Amino acid sequence: MTVWVAFDRAIRSAKRFGLEGPVDHWHAMQKRVKDEVCRKGYQSSVGAFTQSYGSRKLDASLLLIPQVGFLPVTDERVRSTVEAIERRLMQDGLVMRDEEAGEGAFLACSFWLADDLILLDRRDDAIELLERLLSLRNDVGLLAEEYDVRAGRSAGNFPQAFSHVALVNTVHNLTNADKPLEQRTR
Repeated sequence: MTVWVAFDRAIRSAKRFGLEGPVDHWHAMQKRVKDEVCRKGYQSSVGAFTQSYGSRKLDASLLLIPQVGFLPVTDERVRSTVEAIERRLMQDGLVMRDEEAGEGAFLACSFWLADDLILLDRRDDAIELLERLLSLRNDVGLLAEEYDVRAGRSAGNFPQAFSHVALVNTVHNLTNADKPLEQRTR
């Protein structure tokens, strides 16, 4: 999916800023990548897109599929991927990065889930998750990169910009009428 996003953003940039480039070729490659990911990346036996072709493992980065515009949240494969991540990657109300779970919950991933819940019209669930995430801030409101659910403490880099950017995006998506997340998925 990352390769698809690179082509998508190159095409958008060329069009928006009048930049030169092989846009027709990029379109063709973007379509080819999308077709391949949809054909090989979704595992019907798992009911979800997976970490890699042929794998049965999930990865929380899959939550970005509707947010980057790869597929709409209304696509059943996207919906079932979100549900699979909720079932298999959630620990103590937070999203683990992948099924190895050797480290703490990567907080940005939990915010990404909240964003998908907004798109799925599960606003109350998104608010509940946001409140859980806000409870992890320290005394001055800062978030770490991860949260160790077993030890009940912040972990990883601190403070972590990734976590704060994701927080701002989720709050924006919950509170503004012209949510960029929803506009991107139209």
